[in-house]
Amino acid sequence: MLLAIDTATQLTSLALFDGLNILVEETWVSTGNHSAELAPAVQQLLSRSATPVDTLTALAVCIGPGTYTGLRIGVSLAKGMAAAHELPLVGLTTMEILTLGQPQDSGGLVTVVQAGRGRIITLPHQWRRGRWVARGEAQVMDWETLIASIDGPASITGEIDAGGHEALAAAKERGVPVTVISAAFRLRRAGFLAQEAWTQLQEDRAKFRSELVAPVYVQPKEST
Repeated sequence: MLLAIDTATQLTSLALFDGLNILVEETWVSTGNHSAELAPAVQQLLSRSATPVDTLTALAVCIGPGTYTGLRIGVSLAKGMAAAHELPLVGLTTMEILTLGQPQDSGGLVTVVQAGRGRIITLPHQWRRGRWVARGEAQVMDWETLIASIDGPASITGEIDAGGHEALAAAKERGVPVTVISAAFRLRRAGFLAQEAWTQLQEDRAKFRSELVAPVYVQPKEST
C-alpha cells in the first residue's frame, strides 16, 4: 500500500494506491493552511480506507518546484513517516505529475505552477517514446514572457490563475497557437504521483531512501 502526498503549491492532494487501484484520493486548495490541514487529512484518509499506518509499504511525495512553505511541510511529513516506519520514499516533481495526466498531442505541452507575486514556474515538453519529455529546465517567469516564448502549437496545463486565463485568451486572439487544457485535466492529482511511484518502485525499490529526497526550488534568473 502506497501513500502519496503533494503540498508543493496552494494545492494539496493525497492518494492511497494498492498497486492495482486508487482506493482513496482527495485534492483541495489549502490557501496557506498546509501545516494545520495535512497531518489530520492523512490520518482521516487512512482511517476512511481502514488502512493502519503500519500496513503502508511505501510513500511518495511531490518535491516541487513550488512554494517554499508548501514543499517544506509535505516533504518533511513524508520523510518523517518514511524514516519512522522504514519505508521507501519516491519523490516526483510537480511537472512530472502534471504530464502524467495529459494525453498524447502532436504539439508541445507546457506545465505551469504558481510561484507567487504574479510569477509562474514553467517547463515545456515534447511527446517522445510514449511519454512527455521535458525540454530544458523549469524557469520562473510571468505570463507574457511565457506567451512570447511559444514557438509552435502548445497546450498549457497546470495552475492558471485569472490573470493567466486573460493573458492566454488575449494571446489566442492575436493568433498565438496556444490551447488551455480543460480544468479537470489540469488538476495536479496525487493519484498520478502514486501510480508512477509504484511503477518506479517495482524497477528498483532499494534506491528510494528517504534521506535522498529533497525539495526542488527554482529561483528567478538574475537580470543583466
